[in-house]
Amino acid sequence: MSRAGTDERRTDTREQIRDVALELFAEQGYERTSLREIAERLGVTKAAVYYHYRTKEEILESLFSDLFHGIDEIVGWGSAQPPGPETRRGVLERYSALLSGPGSRFDRTVRFLQEGQNSIKELPVGAEMKARFHALSELLADPEASVAEQLRRRLALMALHLGAFATDQLGGDADERREAALEVARELV
Repeated sequence: MSRAGTDERRTDTREQIRDVALELFAEQGYERTSLREIAERLGVTKAAVYYHYRTKEEILESLFSDLFHGIDEIVGWGSAQPPGPETRRGVLERYSALLSGPGSRFDRTVRFLQEGQNSIKELPVGAEMKARFHALSELLADPEASVAEQLRRRLALMALHLGAFATDQLGGDADERREAALEVARELV
């Protein structure tokens, strides 16, 4: 087998591990999920999972690394723009697209983050996520604005999160929820 075929198979396995881990983390919590359970759900040995990821935390970090990269790109773009309503809307639109992009697992990652924040807040990945959400929030904020206005702008991010994962409560299809969430977020900023 060629090196390219081996690399592709390894990447597929890593993606499968990440998908199953995220599924289990969301179902039963990060702390209550073991590498053994991830292996069992995949139908492989624990050693096969261990070959790709030595710890659950390493899997968690890999899940968030893509999301972090996307958020960093948005923060970089927003920081290079003049402050104002158009930049705030651009930040929200880009973040909404990041959460709901084709084949995106980010909506599930953010849902897990929301639901499992107590179990990961003490981990390095929790601190990194908090810092990135703070950076996004700062792009929407205006230190001269009233407390109510600052809160409104920060709630815009939460509207996007709800649109991405509150499927049972909101109804509609994914595109309708995303558009509705983006509409509400724009109104808040």
